[in-house]
Amino acid sequence: MLATIERLQIITEAEDLAKMILQSEAADEYRKSYNKLYKDARTQEKIKEFIKMKDYYEDVQRFGRYHPDYKSINIRTRQAKREMDMDENVARFRKAENALQDILDHVSMIVGKSVSQHIKVPTGNPFFAENSSCSGGCGSGGGCSCSA
Repeated sequence: MLATIERLQIITEAEDLAKMILQSEAADEYRKSYNKLYKDARTQEKIKEFIKMKDYYEDVQRFGRYHPDYKSINIRTRQAKREMDMDENVARFRKAENALQDILDHVSMIVGKSVSQHIKVPTGNPFFAENSSCSGGCGSGGGCSCSA
């Protein structure tokens, strides 16, 4: 019975923490930039063009240099990616996404390390590599060399 009450308290506090993160400036900026990203027609056109070129690129890669369009598809794919990456809405979204991810990574590290210094906390953030025995996630063969 005591374990159940303790679990409920932990879950409630985790939900409170999630609400705090959702109400943060970083989460607000993430939502705003996400909406701009998906509502701007020009940005969406750049994203669609890149996805189309990426599909062509993947088809061409099956044959490699022997494909007749190898060089042109390669160049056009890089150009489409650059156009998409240089779009103001894409850049703003990525910046907001990284800021929010940074908060989540810090929270994961704090919770994990408060339980044990040896606990594996997958963050995917190289800045946490020295503090975590599993910096890239357990499926990635990260810093802990696991391959689970």
